[in-house]
Amino acid sequence: MSLTKRDKAIIKDLNKFRVMDRDSIAELHFSNLKNPQYAANNVLLRLLRDGEIQRSTSFVPYVYFGPDVQIKKNSAKINHFLAILNVYKEIRKLGHLETFLVEPKYGSKGVAEPDIFCMFRKTGFFIEVQKTVYSEKQMSDKLARYVDLFNAGIMAKPFPHVIILSEQRYAIDGEYPFRVFQAESFTQFIQSLKPQQQAVQIPVKSNDAIKIKIN
Repeated sequence: MSLTKRDKAIIKDLNKFRVMDRDSIAELHFSNLKNPQYAANNVLLRLLRDGEIQRSTSFVPYVYFGPDVQIKKNSAKINHFLAILNVYKEIRKLGHLETFLVEPKYGSKGVAEPDIFCMFRKTGFFIEVQKTVYSEKQMSDKLARYVDLFNAGIMAKPFPHVIILSEQRYAIDGEYPFRVFQAESFTQFIQSLKPQQQAVQIPVKSNDAIKIKIN
């Protein structure tokens, strides 16, 4: 059976996010149907049977992989990629999301390796989805790699803001040539800007760029 347009879109997302759970696939690709999860199950079972996708039953709900993804079916990285996927689902509900890249590479090993690069409301962000607790030195070293990336001049200006999404609050005292934010979620980050009405302008339902100016 030839692949439908939706089949191709699902496979594209599976390759992009590395791994997706059934409920997320239902939300992103079957939300217009009466029973998204049931419809998703039927399509995913067909694609699995035809060898178009891969699956792991080590998670509930089951998780699926694109045909080009090389990852162990019980890898500890799976939860990390699912966390990145949840950030994507969160951001797309908040406004115009132009670009969303998962673990983009900007050079050889040692250069900053963000979990996410996205363009949201015409503003660039590097996002670290930090589920494990880092030491202060580890976090300092991570940010130093962003400084190296800034100095390399390979990113278009303005340089993206760096957001650390974590339940852990880090002492970030250094001077950086870019803005560094911390929040438990991207939604919390957006909400944290709202009280500063005179310094920050956030159009709630607009495609205008986010203007961040914090004194």
